[in-house]
Amino acid sequence: MPEAGPRRRPPQIVLAFDFGLRRIGVACGNTVSGTAAPLTTLLAQDGEPDWMQLQRVVKEQGATQLVVGRPYNTDGTESALSAASDRFAAELTTRCQQPVARVDERYSSLEAEAQLRAARQSGTRRRTVDKSDIDSHAAAAILARWLAGEGQQN
Repeated sequence: MPEAGPRRRPPQIVLAFDFGLRRIGVACGNTVSGTAAPLTTLLAQDGEPDWMQLQRVVKEQGATQLVVGRPYNTDGTESALSAASDRFAAELTTRCQQPVARVDERYSSLEAEAQLRAARQSGTRRRTVDKSDIDSHAAAAILARWLAGEGQQN
C-alpha cells in the first residue's frame, strides 16, 4: 500500500485585513492561484470597525480563511497598535466564525505605497495615491505573505 503524502487543503478564498484605528484595508486572494489583490478599504471609528459591513464583505467574497496583519516596530517589539490589532483579530474570529491567521505586517504600507507610486510613474495608474489605496494594497502585501507560507500552520 502506498504511503499517504501530505494532506492537501481544499482551495480557499482568503481575505486579509490591514487594521488601523481609522481605516481597515481589505484584500482578497485564493490558494489556487496564490495571488492577492486589493479589494476595498473600510472605515473605522476610534478602532471600531463597522462590523456589519465587514461581515458583509466576508460573506460576499465567500472567504473561508481570514488573515490579519500584526503590527510590530522595526526592532520586532510590539507596536502601539499591537493590542488593538489582537482585539480586532479575536473579534473577527468570533463574529465571522472563520479561522484567523496572523502575519507580521512590518513595512507592508511602505511596500504598498512604493508599488502605487511606481504604477503611477509608469503610467499604469492615473490618479494620485491616497491613504485608502495604501491600506488596501498593504492588505494585499499581508495576504501575499500568508500565501507564501508565513503565519500558516499545518
